[in-house]
Amino acid sequence: MLFQPLLCLFSSDLAIDLGTANTLIYTKSGGIVLNEPSMVAVRKGDQRVGKVLAVGKEAKEMLGRTPSDIAVIRPMADGVIADFDNTEIMLKYFIRKVHKRGSLVKPRIMISVPSGVTQVEKRAVRESAESAGAREVFLVEEPMAAAIGADLPITEPTSNIIVDIGAGTTEVAVISMAGTVYSRSVRVGGDKMDESILQYLKRKYNLLIGLQTAEFIKIAVGRACQTEETGTLEVKGRDLVTGIPKTLTIDSEEIREAISGQVVTIVQTVRIALEQIPPELSADVVDNGIFLIGGGALLRDLDVLLREETGLPITITDDPLTTVVLGTGKALSNLSLFREIMAD
Repeated sequence: MLFQPLLCLFSSDLAIDLGTANTLIYTKSGGIVLNEPSMVAVRKGDQRVGKVLAVGKEAKEMLGRTPSDIAVIRPMADGVIADFDNTEIMLKYFIRKVHKRGSLVKPRIMISVPSGVTQVEKRAVRESAESAGAREVFLVEEPMAAAIGADLPITEPTSNIIVDIGAGTTEVAVISMAGTVYSRSVRVGGDKMDESILQYLKRKYNLLIGLQTAEFIKIAVGRACQTEETGTLEVKGRDLVTGIPKTLTIDSEEIREAISGQVVTIVQTVRIALEQIPPELSADVVDNGIFLIGGGALLRDLDVLLREETGLPITITDDPLTTVVLGTGKALSNLSLFREIMAD
């Protein structure tokens, strides 16, 4: 039958990392063709009507700067769909933006999902992608996609540990023989760190800042463990006592203290996973170590802390932010080879 090969010639299949903070889209011909915030700006009261004002980067630019009748929302929460209608609108916008031949042939789409998602959540992702214009929808678990993206030997009888620290969740998975031996997901990630920084400054200095500022602080001076090297940063916000803007200087040790709860949770999740590994695979872990991916992998000294806590080699992939979408793209381009790893 020539029909299916001809469809492939005229369509541009899409691999999507539908993240809590950012959505990335990969095509075989163009590589990563989209990397935008998973955000939608709507008029309040119109969230369910589809009165969307902006999507992606344009929506994020409005965050914290809109009048009271406009809301900037994240339709994804903890790595899964929290708002079906706006996720569908967001996906349609992103797909149309990158799929130039959308009117001729609908694309096949593969989407990465957290390993801990329920069947209901998987169905929501499928239906959202189909409503957004997909011809076929495939799902792959994020740790498996990350292992493929990092070029790990997932089909061999050797274990590889993936730690994926995203905005909404942290996932730890042990992969061997093209399957997941063990996986654990906790709803702790970059977003919770941002919220902790916001609350820390509010509690200690009576300074009110926004989540975007908290994220900037985390990236600029955040770190996972104490070091002799310290950094400082000027932070601008509103004084909760006087009600007027003010500026103060904070250092990296304060931010380390602010996010210590989330960092401890991540370390504990990794330790629990190591305790669950079958003895036969433990020797592989000693040799191969742990691979860090996701935006949280870029937190300063997190690899140092994990190395101290586990005694294992820690490797941050070349580009932690794109590892999952690259692996999803590879899996979609080689469906016959990777079909067995697809999420049901």
